[in-house]
Amino acid sequence: MLLAALLIMLSSTARPAVAQQSVTDVLRFVLTNRSIPTGDFVRDEQAAVATADVLARFVALELGSVPISPSSGGFTYRLDPTLGTVVRSSDSFGPFFAERSLTSGQHQASLAIGYRTSTFGHIDGRNLRDGTMVSTASALRGDAAPFDIETVALRIRADTLTVTGNYGATDRLDLGAAIPVVRVSLRGERVDNYRGRELLQATGSASASGLGDVVVRAKYNFLRSGASGLAAAGEVRLPTGNEQNLLGAGRASFTPRLIGSFEKARAGIHGELGYAFREVSNTVGYAVAVTAVVVPRLTLVGELSGLRLTGLARLTETTQAHPSLLGVDTIRLTGVEQSTSRIHAVAGFKWNIVGTWLLTANVRRPLTDVGLNAGWVPTLTLDRAFGR
Repeated sequence: MLLAALLIMLSSTARPAVAQQSVTDVLRFVLTNRSIPTGDFVRDEQAAVATADVLARFVALELGSVPISPSSGGFTYRLDPTLGTVVRSSDSFGPFFAERSLTSGQHQASLAIGYRTSTFGHIDGRNLRDGTMVSTASALRGDAAPFDIETVALRIRADTLTVTGNYGATDRLDLGAAIPVVRVSLRGERVDNYRGRELLQATGSASASGLGDVVVRAKYNFLRSGASGLAAAGEVRLPTGNEQNLLGAGRASFTPRLIGSFEKARAGIHGELGYAFREVSNTVGYAVAVTAVVVPRLTLVGELSGLRLTGLARLTETTQAHPSLLGVDTIRLTGVEQSTSRIHAVAGFKWNIVGTWLLTANVRRPLTDVGLNAGWVPTLTLDRAFGR
């Protein structure tokens, strides 16, 4: 199934709207094609462009912070000096996306392929899909509802297939990379409702697929006691995805991390703290994961992760008096920069099918309404360890 999804995504070509427009072009077209006579074209344009930029940056943030498999695979090994042979350093297969301090082991390698699909339904607490998101409106001062209102409905979906590789350069140092293939589709419409009469103002659709932002990373385990310990990691995201088609952030970022693990018998807790430099938004990221070995071939995992965002706008409505019509106010949807926080929860399992083949299945759900949210987001990953 994963291989079929990869072939479909690789074989798909961009299907933009009019005149080979990008996904961003179509997004801006739907948001800026307005008809309400506000008497202030410049302010209308600024608000519409700001709204489109907020949406585009949130899509870029969502794809640019797509969680990927940890740098060390599900199987980790160490040399047992008493036996003179390599043994597993933990009975657990580890967390989903949060890192653990253990490394794979010298000359141990792993390869994973994972598929994730996201259908975005809300942005900053507003429903994207049902046509209730107000873009521009005119209202008589004192009236409860506008007499002329334009709403926007957007259907945005992103499918990401990620190939992840990792190699144990030494007993304490892991090197790895992740290569995402992304497909983004957008369909939107803008409707004007004047005193109960609806008129379709604009409609557009576009899709694009291709390479996303490639990730290279390293992790060094500098303190180890059994399966517990501390590690430092660094991750670089390269701007290899097409920014205009929302396949990438359009800029490089570097994220150093500090990782800690405490693992005994069949249970473990893992945590990490990192800071992303030159991301779509500067972010402080954290994650906590709990693992439980139910049986030798099955590990249950629960995770909580969060981002503290700075330099990123949120959608808000502004109200200003009409410049020429007395008693009429104009309502515009626009973006205002502010610091915000996002939190996600993840739950699922890791199952050792046979040999060193590992199947991972989980669902991710936002716990806050900040930014672009997709409700339940499933991820399926197949992992294989080599070099035992």
